[in-house]
Amino acid sequence: MKARINLFCAWFLVFLTLGMEQVGGVGAFVLGVLGVTLPEQAVPTFIVGTLLLFGVVFAVQHFYGALPPQGKPEGNGYRFGHRMVLAGNVLAAVMVLFTFTYPLMNRDTVVLLSSFTHVFSYIAVAFWAVGFSFIYQSSLPAE
Repeated sequence: MKARINLFCAWFLVFLTLGMEQVGGVGAFVLGVLGVTLPEQAVPTFIVGTLLLFGVVFAVQHFYGALPPQGKPEGNGYRFGHRMVLAGNVLAAVMVLFTFTYPLMNRDTVVLLSSFTHVFSYIAVAFWAVGFSFIYQSSLPAE
């Protein structure tokens, strides 16, 4: 069960991290269709886009049964892979929280922290890539 939640969070955060601008654009479009006009960088547009993305990832997991990669818990690298994915999830969650809370901070703090959050997103992608690789390798037969 923990592995499913970890992979669900990873896939949700992968798309949210890599497509933050697009998620905000989709949220702005949906709010525009409903008659609310906000700029694309507004927090409500990110919230609406994030909820839509959450629904899409949940629907894929529900209809597909599980999100890839599907490894074997007794395989080599399975636990290490999930730890790497979890590390990527934590870094991406920090970046997403910063995106939702930066309007509450002063300008100097935002400028300083924005460079760190960009670095967090790159490192998170590396953690996900390594973690997914180890999880996938755990499902291969031992040679």
